[in-house]
Amino acid sequence: MLAGRTLARTAAQPRALGAAPANARNMATLREIELRLKSVRNIEKITKSMKMIASTKLAKAQRAMEAGKQYGIANKEVFQHVPSDKPTPNKLFLVVSSDKGLCGGIHSSVSKATRRALANVEDSPLAGANANDSTVDPSSSIMIIGDKSKAQMQRTLSGNIQLTFNQIGRDIPTFADAAAVADLITQSGVKFDSVVLVYNKFVSAISYEAAAVEVKGEEALRESDAFKVYENEDDATKDLAEFSLANAIYAALTEGHACEQSARRNAMDNASKNATDMIASLQMQYNRGRQAAITNELVDIITGASAL
Repeated sequence: MLAGRTLARTAAQPRALGAAPANARNMATLREIELRLKSVRNIEKITKSMKMIASTKLAKAQRAMEAGKQYGIANKEVFQHVPSDKPTPNKLFLVVSSDKGLCGGIHSSVSKATRRALANVEDSPLAGANANDSTVDPSSSIMIIGDKSKAQMQRTLSGNIQLTFNQIGRDIPTFADAAAVADLITQSGVKFDSVVLVYNKFVSAISYEAAAVEVKGEEALRESDAFKVYENEDDATKDLAEFSLANAIYAALTEGHACEQSARRNAMDNASKNATDMIASLQMQYNRGRQAAITNELVDIITGASAL
């Protein structure tokens, strides 16, 4: 009799609310679910804020991109009338990226395109060029704008990297940024016949694609048959080569910046949706666990009362 009463009192002792059942060792407690809910809600607030900021910056970036494209169009018009027929086997690749993350695959896009170009595969960004310019030496020099693509390229092509830039176009790229990069390239001492810019091309507010544009160097312009007709001085040819490089870099920077803001907005939008779905799932799990804990408490109380 005494032993039965002792067992009954032991069974009637209440279990802490939210504790996991004894037969569910791997089941999360209510306290753990509650902490996780709080963490996911905070992340959702951050991603929604970043989405709003990216949406605001995207409008400014698109306006800057439209202005920057005019520089690229001017370059194309000049070289359409004066095409360079000299082969450019010695190419310098300039990968246009940025220092910031949380924007999807915007950085890996240009890194993969550069690797494809150096490997001379069919889907290379230079596949549409003429026969003299489509073949690339796998040991070609590489310069990189942005720390994100730098980290990716160093894994497989560290021997090709000659120069890297950071803190370029942190807000909206300017022509001064592009001119500074062009000056450092020309003063670096790296020999090249042309510069191939690998950048992200803005397709729409939700999509982009890696593209490449080739800018001829001073020697390629000077020895071009079409360019010799104008009988320019050497200084004029050098200035034109440097100015056309700065124009192309500025156009690529502004377009890449617009792609980055668009990709960041889409990434934060997807992250916010995933956080909302996770909150709903965790809330359902929390409610079920709390209901089960209360039910177990009632069962224990009723069992203890009946035993007495």
